[in-house]
Amino acid sequence: MTSFRPHRRSVVGGLAAAALVGTGSRAQAGPVRIGFSISKTGPNAGGANTTTLPNYMLWMRETNEAGGLKLPGGQRRMIEFVEYDDRSQSEEAVRNIDRLVNQDKVDLLLPPWGTAMNLAVAPAFNRGGFPHLASTFFVERQPELVRRWTNMFLFLDRPSTAITALTDLLATLKDKGLGNTVALASVQDQFGLELVGAARAGLQRAGFQVVMDRQYPPGTQDLAPIVAEAVRLRPEMFLAFSYPPDTLALTEQSRIAGLNPKVFYTAVGTAFPLYKQRFGAVSEGVMGIGGVNVDDPKIRDYIARHNRVVGREPDRWASSTTYTTLQVLTQAIERAGLDKAALIRDIGANSFDTILGPIRFQNNQRVDQWWVGQWQGGEFVALAPTRIGGTRAPVFPKPAWPSA
Repeated sequence: MTSFRPHRRSVVGGLAAAALVGTGSRAQAGPVRIGFSISKTGPNAGGANTTTLPNYMLWMRETNEAGGLKLPGGQRRMIEFVEYDDRSQSEEAVRNIDRLVNQDKVDLLLPPWGTAMNLAVAPAFNRGGFPHLASTFFVERQPELVRRWTNMFLFLDRPSTAITALTDLLATLKDKGLGNTVALASVQDQFGLELVGAARAGLQRAGFQVVMDRQYPPGTQDLAPIVAEAVRLRPEMFLAFSYPPDTLALTEQSRIAGLNPKVFYTAVGTAFPLYKQRFGAVSEGVMGIGGVNVDDPKIRDYIARHNRVVGREPDRWASSTTYTTLQVLTQAIERAGLDKAALIRDIGANSFDTILGPIRFQNNQRVDQWWVGQWQGGEFVALAPTRIGGTRAPVFPKPAWPSA
């Protein structure tokens, strides 16, 4: 029997190679070795290669071209990445983190993509004393988890908060002709289970009637039966707590089958540039998780830099959140250096200037963010919660799909 050996890649990037072969204090110090396990293959690859990996590469490139990470006292050190493909398997991600810590002896770790993957590696991050800055992870028991793993900092609030933002928005549309019936679809992994669980309770509290509640395993290729059932039931709203492959498939199948509810909502992947590329103007009015304030100069500048360095636009939700985790880490290193315990204390105690505005953690959790977005005029804009600002009024009802 042969064992699988994950691909390892060590990357310095940008101007780092030239700097490291030079003489002088920065070269003598050597690079800061930062490791991560990422889903380059498997069902999570679409999300990881859209949201997480491009922002890691953007951060490394920009940091190294600026001379490296700035440490207390003004010394700068280049970033070197050590990365493995976890093949979208939690067990492989755990093995990769163990290898990065015990064999590669990395200085710091960056998190994987996705709720289930972050949950799987959290104990290993904690055992090693590494700051765990999770940008694509949220579960309802976050307050309990951050008490257990005090090194973990969560950049997304709980699923119930996301659902409250969604149901509050839907409630405002009742006066505009939105009825009560809802069809639910959800992927059977940690993300989908958390969201649909919160949605069932939240929709009931808001006075909506769930007429369909279907789940499907990750990686399901044929979602037509779920869509066909929704077509038969003719709900006013179709809400899917989906991951990128299913988001695309559910949208395509809905177009083909003529599922034309007044509200059509899909989750992760809706805010991806690929969604707009795939569906074009037909995406108008589709709602999904996330959203950004595209009128904010910091966001516009970030999108331009991402496009220039990565060669494509970022998604309009978790990409900017992921980049903020790296801004937080950079600013903490400048104050606290590379001592992991000092970094954890600094992150928990201070405020950080990011492209999403000031961030200060409350019990290791970030609050106040956009949870519902919508494609409007070729941009995925934030709709809710409106109290944060930077939101737009929803397009309602969603324009019907054109005939397939």
